Amino acid sequence: MKTSEDESNVLEKKEEIFLKTHNEIDQNFNGELVKLELGYAEVNLVTKQEMVVDEYNLIHGGYIFSAADFAAMAAVNEKNVVLVASDCQFLSPVKLFDEVKVMARVRHKEGRKRNVHVEAFVFDVKVFEGEFKTVITEKHVLKLKLTQDD
Repeated sequence: MKTSEDESNVLEKKEEIFLKTHNEIDQNFNGELVKLELGYAEVNLVTKQEMVVDEYNLIHGGYIFSAADFAAMAAVNEKNVVLVASDCQFLSPVKLFDEVKVMARVRHKEGRKRNVHVEAFVFDVKVFEGEFKTVITEKHVLKLKLTQDD
């Protein structure tokens, strides 16, 4: 016989969500996907020597942006999602061996467009914040006919 506690545990279980996009991304340099929910994703990026730009062990901001972009794409989680624009701020420097926690949440949907808010933290310090504008295409972006023949 089931108890009310057993029933509540069943109700709390969510359908497992699988990543539909960016499946071949190198998670060593773009961050590891650690949480995926409907409209939400978390990526952890542990910085490496290959990301360093100077003798102070500063990490190139492109790696932080890339992890944020990956998190945004995962939050949308459609096979053919592409980034079309972003408005980002790099708020604090990141150094070698920092663990950057990136959180992305879809904030607005309009047709095939999605706006995703992304924040990144090292411990409790916000190092990055951005708005990512994405579009879901019917086909892979490289299979679309983007220009008209003359």
